[in-house]
Amino acid sequence: MSLRKTFGNLLSSPPAGRLRAFLVSLLIISFGHAAHAQAVSFLAESLSSLCRGIQDLIPTTAMMLVMFAAIIYASGQFFGAETRARANVWATSCITGAIIGIIISTIAPDILSQLAGETVSC
Repeated sequence: MSLRKTFGNLLSSPPAGRLRAFLVSLLIISFGHAAHAQAVSFLAESLSSLCRGIQDLIPTTAMMLVMFAAIIYASGQFFGAETRARANVWATSCITGAIIGIIISTIAPDILSQLAGETVSC
């Protein structure tokens, strides 16, 4: 005997229609909850990976910018007034970029933790 024959009359009556809608919505919600948990886990892992990348790349780049600024500033002192002024502006821009990079590197874990909804490990 098939399930359709057994439960056919039960699921075709009007109260059973409500039961069927309830069971279908319960099934959808349970699958949605499982998918949501996987999505949150994937998001946290991705943001942790991004945080590790930021922590590895930005401080190194900031240090290189500081060294580059020193080289630009020192080499600008050997030339005329216009080149010296331009070298000072370039060196100042490099130092500003390094400071902004260090600030981003410092606050990135907190911002990414807020986005993930849980603590992000760097």
